[in-house]
Amino acid sequence: MDPREADRRRGDRRQGDRRSNGRRAEDHDAAAADAAEASWFGSSAQPGGDSRFLDREVHRLRSAQDTAFGRVVRAYVAARAAIGLSLVAVQGISAWTGTRQPEWAVLVALAYAAQAISLWLLPRLRALAEPARLGSQRRLQWLSTIGVDVLAFSLLHVLEVGVSFNFAALLVLPVLMAGVLMSRVRALGTTAAVTLLLLLTAWRGGGDSPTVMLQSGLAGLGLFVIALLASELAGRLSREELAARESLELARQQAQLNRLVIEEMADGVLVVDRALQVRAANPAARALLVDQGLSPPAPFALDRLPAWATLWQAAQQALASGQWPEAGQDVVLAFGQGHTRTLRLRVRFMRPRGVEVASSEPAAVLLLEDLRTLQARIRQEKLAAMGRVSAGIAHEIRNPLAAIAQANALLLEDPLQPAQQQLAAIVADNVQRLKRLVDDVMEVAPGAVSPPQAMDAATAVAQAAADWARTQGLPMGPPSALRSELHPAPLGVAFDPEHLRRVLVNLLDNALRHASGEPGSVFLRLTPQGEATVMLSVLSDGPPIAPEVERRLFEPFSSTRSRGTGLGLYICRELCERHGASIEYLPLPAAERLRNEFTVRLRRVPLSGPAPALPLA
Repeated sequence: MDPREADRRRGDRRQGDRRSNGRRAEDHDAAAADAAEASWFGSSAQPGGDSRFLDREVHRLRSAQDTAFGRVVRAYVAARAAIGLSLVAVQGISAWTGTRQPEWAVLVALAYAAQAISLWLLPRLRALAEPARLGSQRRLQWLSTIGVDVLAFSLLHVLEVGVSFNFAALLVLPVLMAGVLMSRVRALGTTAAVTLLLLLTAWRGGGDSPTVMLQSGLAGLGLFVIALLASELAGRLSREELAARESLELARQQAQLNRLVIEEMADGVLVVDRALQVRAANPAARALLVDQGLSPPAPFALDRLPAWATLWQAAQQALASGQWPEAGQDVVLAFGQGHTRTLRLRVRFMRPRGVEVASSEPAAVLLLEDLRTLQARIRQEKLAAMGRVSAGIAHEIRNPLAAIAQANALLLEDPLQPAQQQLAAIVADNVQRLKRLVDDVMEVAPGAVSPPQAMDAATAVAQAAADWARTQGLPMGPPSALRSELHPAPLGVAFDPEHLRRVLVNLLDNALRHASGEPGSVFLRLTPQGEATVMLSVLSDGPPIAPEVERRLFEPFSSTRSRGTGLGLYICRELCERHGASIEYLPLPAAERLRNEFTVRLRRVPLSGPAPALPLA
């Protein structure tokens, strides 16, 4: 390939890099501005944001919007203004000392100083000091800076031939800046013009002296070297700055991804410093730190509320010792009125042990998880395996059970002694009990799931509650033990009507069994919760459930009654999960009359058309 063609292509690539660098800088500035408006663990609507220490990083990125070429150009423009003032001062000093200066030299110095200072100070002309991206802008920038320098310094050099003061050294400045800001072809063209000027001036002033011509030639060679080195250094600077900004952009995207992931985490995340100030908190952590709703957004002190005393002590101990159990430890938050919440606390340190950091810098990440949620997840994993085994056993029991029932029915067809009839009745009663147990197990056995359908929860719950009250012989009205508060308008949910009736009846049976029986001792409530959830609640005034019983509430074959199968709440939970709902027991404070609450969160869907399918796990 022709060397000139190679030089031209490399120069074009460098120009493209600089133009791309400018565009990426603009995009980066806009992204940084967007990031500054949003906090790390919360939306921009939250006052103060949740991440002050990351805001400082965003401010640093925004302040880095100037490219290296922009700073170089502005320094060059300022240097031109200083040189212009110096030239005027030189002419003034020469006139004051009685040294006669050509009028043209004085005019050139004044004109150059006026142009350089105007370009430096006037806002309208200051745009010429920015890195040029378009061809017309680059030409205008060359003419207003480098071109003016070459013309002015060349005139001064030509007009001062034979004078002891040498202006030729000033020609290094436009050559250097041409190598930095322009393509290699333009830089070499500018250097060639300056070299020819030096040779012409030497020939005009020194005649045919080989020494003078040789000095001018060596000066021109030095200018070419300066232009080439400046061009190479500028190209390397451009590539490194472009790579750095690409890395910053990737880091910003990764930070946004991390923010989104942490926001959606079910576990709470707190970022604390050495002074135990919370610098960032995701929504899950803010919900765990208070009895209801969300705690104030970060930053806040970890000793702000008395309920956080145990958490504050645990975090202080972890930061002081620099170590924490890998599996975590349990801390209890006491919110008053007997309401407590047990959290599993895990600590991850952001600095190695022994490394000194400022008290305001992030030192550790506190991972919080509700112990009840953790235990429920462990139980669910165990029960999933148990359910598959139970379903297989129940399927195998059906055939022998049917044979026993048939044989016992044949025995009852013949006349039997009273004692034998009593024994046969006992057999029939236990066969029916086993059949109900097998049917319950097979009801929640893994297998084909019918597609969800949209139903009116308000109508279905009202009808099921009325039928249940008649079956239990409860009177209607204020004297009844059952009190209800149902949403008057239709509420579309994704559930099977028969399965919803079974869940509701099971919860009402348990509530009435343990309630006092006084008017209003059982309370049924159905209310919408936003656009996506309908809340079904059953409350009772029975004694609070013991912690050891609460841990096994939804386990199969766990019952406090001697003749209970222990499958009622287990079946309720399995039916809820099958339809994308969830069931939970919530102990309320001791000051409340109805202390036991079971809640079912149903998926809200439009009543018209089929219900949307559940997402795949």
